[in-house]
Order: sequence, then structure tokens, then C-alpha cells
Amino acid sequence: MTHEPFHHEHDHEHDFGPLAELITLRDWLRYAVSRFNRADLHFGHGCSDAYDEAAWLLLHSLALPLDRLEPFLDASITAAEREQLHEIIERRVTERIPSAYLVNEAWLGGFRFYVDPRAIVPRSFFAELLDDGGLEPWLPSDMNSALDLCTGSGCLAILMAHVFPDADIVAADLSEDALAVAQRNIEDYGLRDRIERVKTDLFSALSDRRFDLIVTNPPYVTQASMEALPAEYRHEPQMALAAGEDGMEIVRRILVGARSHLTSDGVLAVEVGHNRMHVEAAFPDLPLVWLPTSGGNDMVFLVQAQDLPAS
Repeated sequence: MTHEPFHHEHDHEHDFGPLAELITLRDWLRYAVSRFNRADLHFGHGCSDAYDEAAWLLLHSLALPLDRLEPFLDASITAAEREQLHEIIERRVTERIPSAYLVNEAWLGGFRFYVDPRAIVPRSFFAELLDDGGLEPWLPSDMNSALDLCTGSGCLAILMAHVFPDADIVAADLSEDALAVAQRNIEDYGLRDRIERVKTDLFSALSDRRFDLIVTNPPYVTQASMEALPAEYRHEPQMALAAGEDGMEIVRRILVGARSHLTSDGVLAVEVGHNRMHVEAAFPDLPLVWLPTSGGNDMVFLVQAQDLPAS
């Protein structure tokens, strides 16, 4: 998505009026935080508050290291850079576009991913579970294949390719657009030979293929929550969020179909947001293991192949 830059007839100092008083990065950081707070923005796409998001947006825009704010705080901002910073701050506020889309970048588990509105912004508790070995006790000892179902930007497939270097990875999604974003990320990490992309409506195009691990962060937003979503989320593909009245539309299909795509000692792991009660209501007899995450113990569940319903 491209936008025309601001065009000014006069010199930059006068065009910016009061903003001409913003000389240093420290000044612009303070201004951005105030602007974001006054606009009551929602932060849920990589940063948790106005300060972190402003710092990330400004550092990225100035091509500065994202982890080194301090040395640059008192550096002066040029007129051309001022114009750029003003534009991106205003777009974040007035259009409510997630910063990840503004800078085409998102971070998950220490990995950088390209992202644009064709795919949901990467965010998943699987990043920490994969990083700290939270899935390890449940996996087959000879783990050699994994499926990232509803892959979106390809982020979890890429994380799994690093965590399980000997495993064949499949990244599957129904969206051709999302798979194009995933392909870019797969190539960025040099994993074209390790990760296979498959366009499929859940398991439909996977025929009789089986995996030792299926990880999925599927759509799970309830109808009521969709209607109340902050504006930032409306820039994301709605098919990656909406999942019917109780948020279980896709999860039900996954639980019903997963067994025939898992090896005999394979494992299915599913992220469901705050929908634990809906999962347990829909599958009261399924022995689910709820995994501890930084967001609580009701975000991700795991179930072994032999306990899943035969499809």
C-alpha cells in the first residue's frame, strides 16, 4: 500500500508550525507517545503500550537499531526525516493502521517477519512454547514432520524449522495472499527447501499425509468479539479472525479431522485465545492438556492422536 508523501510549498520549518519545535528524537518520541495516548490507540500487534510502539515506529523509520534507543535520543532530526515521522505518526493515529503494516515488519520469538495486510500480523504463544521446549515432553522421540495449519505469514512454520532442524515442515493456508507473504518470509530465511507451502481448506488438500506434530493458530474470534474489535484489527484479513458465534467453527473442524493426519504417537496443539470454556463445552470428553504460557494456562491446548475422534 503506497501513499503520496506530503507536499509543501514553503520551507519545512514553517510548514510544521509548532512541530518545528520538535528537534531531537527525544522530542519526537515524547510527541508520538502523547499523540498515541490522546488518540486512545489500541496496542495488540507487537507492542503493549504507546511508548514501546512509538519507539519502534520512530527507530524503524529512521533506520536505527531497534534495541538501541538511548544513544540516539538527543540526535537532531533533519527536515526530511521530520516530514517522514510526522506522516507515519499521523497515519497510525488517523487510519488506525497497526504499526507492523506501516513498517512491513513484525517480530515473534526473536525472529523478524515481513508482513502486509494480506496476512494477519504474527502473534502467538507458540513462539514461547517452541523456544522454551514447552511442547517437547509430548512429542515423538523421532520427530521428523510438522504441519503449521493456518500458517498466515508462515511465522510458526519458520520457527519450527529452526527448532526441529531435521523435520520436514508444511505451511498450509486457504488464503493465496497469505501464502504469498509466507513464501517471502520462507525465502528470507533460506528455507525454501525445508518448508513446503500448501493451499488447502484445513486438511482437504493434504490427502493421506500424516505428521508428528500439527500446530495451529486458527481463527477463533467469537461473533460478539468481532463486532467489538478495535479498529486496528479491521485492517487484518477477517477470514483469519472470525470463527462463528462461539469462535469454535474452525477449531471443531480441526479436532474432527486431525487424527487421520497425525502419526500414531503424533500430537495436535491448538491456540484458542480466551475460548477454553467453548472448547471444553464442545468436546467435554476429550483429554486436553492446557499448556502454561505468559498469557495464562487457557490459551493453548494439546491433545494426542490416540485421544482424538476418528474421522
